[in-house]
Amino acid sequence: MTTRRDFLKTAAVGAAAVSTLSIARSAHAAGSDILRIGLVGCGGRGNGALANAMEADENTVVTAFGDLFPENAMGSFNRYKDNPRCKATQDTVFSGFDNYKGVIENCDVVLLATSPHYRPIHFAAAVEAGKHVFFEKPNGVDAAGVRSFLESGKKAAEKGLTVISGLCWRYHKGVVATMNQVLDGLIGDVREIQCTYLTGRLWTRPKHDGDTEMMFQNRNWYNFAWLSGDYNLEQHVHTLDKAFWILGKPESAWGCGARTLRVEQPAYGDIYDQMSVTFNYPNGVKVHSFCRQINGCFNENECRILGSKGCANALGKNIIDLNGNVIWKADRKEANCNMYVSEHVAMFDSIRNGKAKNDVEYSSYSTLMGVMAREACYTGQWLGWDQVLNSKKVLAPAEYTPEAVPPCAPIEGATYAPVQNMYNVPLPGVTKFE
Repeated sequence: MTTRRDFLKTAAVGAAAVSTLSIARSAHAAGSDILRIGLVGCGGRGNGALANAMEADENTVVTAFGDLFPENAMGSFNRYKDNPRCKATQDTVFSGFDNYKGVIENCDVVLLATSPHYRPIHFAAAVEAGKHVFFEKPNGVDAAGVRSFLESGKKAAEKGLTVISGLCWRYHKGVVATMNQVLDGLIGDVREIQCTYLTGRLWTRPKHDGDTEMMFQNRNWYNFAWLSGDYNLEQHVHTLDKAFWILGKPESAWGCGARTLRVEQPAYGDIYDQMSVTFNYPNGVKVHSFCRQINGCFNENECRILGSKGCANALGKNIIDLNGNVIWKADRKEANCNMYVSEHVAMFDSIRNGKAKNDVEYSSYSTLMGVMAREACYTGQWLGWDQVLNSKKVLAPAEYTPEAVPPCAPIEGATYAPVQNMYNVPLPGVTKFE
């Protein structure tokens, strides 16, 4: 039986005594220029991240695969086993809750692409083992996870490790150029930011024969807040990160959220389908955040930064003046940048040049903005930044086994009905902030 405490213990892979310089130079297989990649989380994003990493640097091989579900881990192995750059064997394919340990032992660079709940645990183990890391967003699902991530990030810096975030717009040349124009003052003083991530519903996954409730929820992880952080955090964090990029930490936030059309049970777990949040900054500056996942509605994904002299459209990669005239736009080549490859190019360049890059602080605070937004909507309360950062709420089971009781346990006696939830869904004004 593995407990939460076991997960958070120092990984016994050892490298704590390795110096900054020796880590940078020794993170190559057999003393060569080849870097060994291990993948933890063999779903769609994980397989995509591995393909991007291998495209970004030809002097890489894949040596290990890991996933909670054995069919996922073997699926990735079978996808790559005939590739000349695949050096993994069936002995380096791992499954179960401890799968990440085997992967970390068999690589130089680990890609962390599981559901967000496990990210702080896996990141801590990778850093303790002295491995370079690419970690998908967000950095966790609660403030406890963010605090853990920040602590591991400090250790990574001390060890000279490169740790790169999957907040991929930070590696899109056109978006970076746009944000730099804002930071350089082209639109004047920033007065307001409008963040949108309006889409249709995403996927659900059914319960398989033999699944316990714990395994079903992990299979259907996007729809349970303890695993995904709710969609406001799992997806919308990309847009919140752009606000943090420009303005930094908000002082406080309040919001409105609801679960209107996610009535199918147990498919849609306990997450909401709409949230609107206002973040408050000094001098009356505000960030208005809107996200929704409902089919048949107006869709948009954009970050508009409003200033005293104009407006920047971050994803449109252009800037207009107060009369609506375009006064700047990104170079076409920059605008067509493949950010999914660029983030891995930056990672491998950093490793090979011995100049460690560390994305932990901004990605952790952008994650906390998502936690703050969710809790403001769940509780209906006005929340302060430090209040949320120091939250005692921990979205975690007592242990990590297939038979464990998940944090979002089914309501006793509940059965499917359009107006009845099988799980306790947060209720504003009733749910308390912890």
